[in-house]
Amino acid sequence: MLGKIIVYIAVIGIIYSCNPKEEKSSAVEIKKEISSATIDYVNPLMGTDSSFDLSNGNTYPAIATPWGMNFWTPMTSKMGDGWTYKYDENKIRGIKQTHQPSPWINDYAAFSFMAVTGDLKFHEEERASWFSHKAETVTPHHYKVYLADYDTTVEVTPTERAAHFKFTFPEAERSYIMLDAFFKGSMVKIIPEERKIIGYCQNNSGGVPDNFHNYFVVELDKDFEVYHTWGDNWQLYENTSEQKGEHVGAIIGFKTKKGEVVHAKVASSFISPEQAQLNLDREIGKDTFEQTYAKAKNTWEKQLSRIKIEDDNIDHIRTFYSCLYRVLLFPRTFYEIDKNDQIIHYSPYNGQVLHGYMFTDNGFWDTFRAVFPFFNMMYPELNSKIMQGLANTYKESGWLPEWASPGHRDCMIGSNSAPIIADAYLKGIKDMDTDILFEAMIKNATTSEGRPLSNRNVIRSVGREGVEYYNTLGYVPYDVKINENAARTLEYAYADFTIAKMAEKLGKQDIADTFYKQSLNYKHLFDPSTKLMRGKNKDGTFQTPFNPLKWGDAFTEGNSLHYTWSVFHDIEGLIQLMGGKEAFEKQLDAVFTMPPDFDDSYYGFTIHEIREMQIVNMGNYAHGNQPIQHMIYLYAYANAAHKTQKKVREVLTRLYAATPDGYCGDEDNGQTSAWYVFSALGFYPVTPGVNQYVIGSPLFKKATLTLANNNTLEINAPQNSPDNVYISSMQLNKKEYYNSFLNFEEIQKGGVIDFTMDSIPNKNWASKDENIPYSLSKQK
Repeated sequence: MLGKIIVYIAVIGIIYSCNPKEEKSSAVEIKKEISSATIDYVNPLMGTDSSFDLSNGNTYPAIATPWGMNFWTPMTSKMGDGWTYKYDENKIRGIKQTHQPSPWINDYAAFSFMAVTGDLKFHEEERASWFSHKAETVTPHHYKVYLADYDTTVEVTPTERAAHFKFTFPEAERSYIMLDAFFKGSMVKIIPEERKIIGYCQNNSGGVPDNFHNYFVVELDKDFEVYHTWGDNWQLYENTSEQKGEHVGAIIGFKTKKGEVVHAKVASSFISPEQAQLNLDREIGKDTFEQTYAKAKNTWEKQLSRIKIEDDNIDHIRTFYSCLYRVLLFPRTFYEIDKNDQIIHYSPYNGQVLHGYMFTDNGFWDTFRAVFPFFNMMYPELNSKIMQGLANTYKESGWLPEWASPGHRDCMIGSNSAPIIADAYLKGIKDMDTDILFEAMIKNATTSEGRPLSNRNVIRSVGREGVEYYNTLGYVPYDVKINENAARTLEYAYADFTIAKMAEKLGKQDIADTFYKQSLNYKHLFDPSTKLMRGKNKDGTFQTPFNPLKWGDAFTEGNSLHYTWSVFHDIEGLIQLMGGKEAFEKQLDAVFTMPPDFDDSYYGFTIHEIREMQIVNMGNYAHGNQPIQHMIYLYAYANAAHKTQKKVREVLTRLYAATPDGYCGDEDNGQTSAWYVFSALGFYPVTPGVNQYVIGSPLFKKATLTLANNNTLEINAPQNSPDNVYISSMQLNKKEYYNSFLNFEEIQKGGVIDFTMDSIPNKNWASKDENIPYSLSKQK
């Protein structure tokens, strides 16, 4: 299906990597054999038809390189709007450099470019131009749009820390390019004799030190005939070259002929103006737009083609690669390379420039589930650098991050840095600062002393809120004014399990024993009368009244029906509490078969996560949010793997599509996409920290994974069809295989997995106790 073609690419410089020696330019034409198919399947507009009320992804088209420091995106919304690009809007205000991980977290260090012709319009409302998706080209490595009001086409193609713009103007007495440096503090300086604009922006949504700046440099290839600036309150200052204030911008203008092209090369730095210039010189230098475009495309192709899909359903292939693209965007590179080729970073935690790696823009409550397990399976070298960055965060702030953008942010709950670190260590990720990271994990789990404060309250995303209650009572009580207490308890218990696993491998058996015991704390919240998890008061009584359909309150963006399954490490223990496999299976079934009823009284309105559950006709199953995304795979623990197979295939084919409304809820830094990528391949990491993936229902006739160790894993399911969703039999390297799980080590060895698919479930496959995935209760 995926034929090969030979593509000759004139590349000035070798593809960007984390090795500074590989980032320098050299005018060498190289010949690359690449797949023509993978990047062409990606639709960056997937999920962009979203709003506050209903998320179909809450994404924007990120024009970037994988894990790039800077993204670029068109703006249809006003400055500061978290929904910066809405698919159903029809005017563009500019193309902005963005670092936004989520509309709920919003952006920082943003500035934008816009082109206009004729009368000068620079206010964001007045300059906005009508555009059409029919005259818009969107790929991961290139954005192009026709600005109808100005008969002008704007294009951008990215590098890791820089970008190349191409403006194609009509014949005009006055054509303008403007740089909007945004609000909350900015500066611009126009240097006509150098055809250059420099400056900085300071806009942010929190999580930054007082000295935070994003320094930018812009080089153009046409003389400026006029230049102006604007200052606060959109005040125009004609014939001025410098401006500083709350919100400033720069305007340069010239005459243009029909079809005349003006190029702008731009880079930025969180460290200094000089570093911004160095980033520009290193990553673009004298490259043409076409050369920058070719390098960006090849960078994406190199990563996307690590997984090759062969199938006759083009829509599914498009969805797969569109999801894979999203998995490869976050966390964001937040380090730079100095003039001595040293890795350095501006610390968003203490404001200093320090040596070493740093990554940001990630919410671990989402991504511990599948994104980081995917990195451990496919991109271990990347995760090694991320782990070094986590160690630096701890050294610079005293805490591990849970939600960083760019520094610690007050968002979400849990102690989910622990499973991310433990899973990396247990999967053999190299060059981790293991001692520092383990110390940080233990600190998270044992004390709240010194947790930093925001203006409003304790920053919840650092450490464990309610840890003293948890460590004395075995749970966070419902009646001590700590919201989402049951969810915290369940997540802390799982984090304790991962700490125990890591401690055991480190030879710290006493610590391991303590945390294995604490990992059973989930049992404190199990209510035998309802067979559900329930908030518990400080005196040991369950909270009343209890409504399992109530979202929030004791739980986080979900209800008891969703969070009861958050015992990732001990599903067998949960089965026993529920009265055995049959009762457990019925309880799973009930989530899908009941109406999508809900109680939104905790919020006072129907939050978008509730609405997304309600409308997809899967009962109370809320795939659009993370707490329940693993639940479908739990049938395997009750020897009912055929139900996992059917439900997985239903979600893959009904709830995802490579379209603007292609998600069924927030995409969330790659997590909802990673569920799709794993599940489409045929397995999913229910329990990060354990060396197993639970088998579901592979979507494609063939998938080939090229692993980091250069081994290849071939997954075949030639009988796959819309009806053939069930596994009739399975072979691993030509030997019959009966387990409903695959081991990490087996995958890393490479080889061949053969699935025989059928329209009739084989209830005898994976039907014995020894075929069930890992649970703590089975091991101890």
